[in-house]
Amino acid sequence: MENRLLSQFNNVISSQWESTQVEEPYEPTTKRELFELAYHTCNSVTMRTIFLRLVPTENESGSKVIMYSNSKKFIEIEALPTALRISKYFPSGSSGDKLINEIHPRLKARKEKFSSKDKDLKLQILKMIIVERKLDECANNVMLKDTNRKIYFSIGDARETAAVIPLFMESEGANLVQLALNKWMTTIQNLNQEQNFPENLMPGLLKNLMQIKKWVLNLISKYIDE
Repeated sequence: MENRLLSQFNNVISSQWESTQVEEPYEPTTKRELFELAYHTCNSVTMRTIFLRLVPTENESGSKVIMYSNSKKFIEIEALPTALRISKYFPSGSSGDKLINEIHPRLKARKEKFSSKDKDLKLQILKMIIVERKLDECANNVMLKDTNRKIYFSIGDARETAAVIPLFMESEGANLVQLALNKWMTTIQNLNQEQNFPENLMPGLLKNLMQIKKWVLNLISKYIDE
């Protein structure tokens, strides 16, 4: 399906809108760790991920994400060879001060806290951020009115990833999250898999996804910041 926001970003916004930019060195985290921490730190319930490219090899740069907020601002996170770059694009009359004054200082603090945690806790936090990303992917697929098959599997990916994370499954509310995801998988399974997701089901699924995302964001932040 056509992603008009992404086309607009690539063709107009990235070259013509005002922007603010920061860079953060990777050490003492790895490239992937800092990228995931930045994804979570820049994210919010009202953010929508419109593009994601992950480079699997730790020694390579190139991972990139583009987010869009309901305040009509865009955030781009790029893994460069020596540092992570975060750029915020905003319309005339607005500003990108939050990136400088809130997001970047929070990311720096989280990087230091994360690097001091034990290996198992780090791994579980990173896996929970993967669940966060998969929920965002699913929401974007719904907004783009993608096929039922694609949305079904994106919900399934989120559910299955969460199911093997002890910190996630042992948290209060985890069972309700899994039940909600299962309910939607059952609903979508009964639809024609090659047809586009029905418009009449969009509000209900998006509302549930945002409720789950809020819960997941709070859970992840709790374990990163403590």
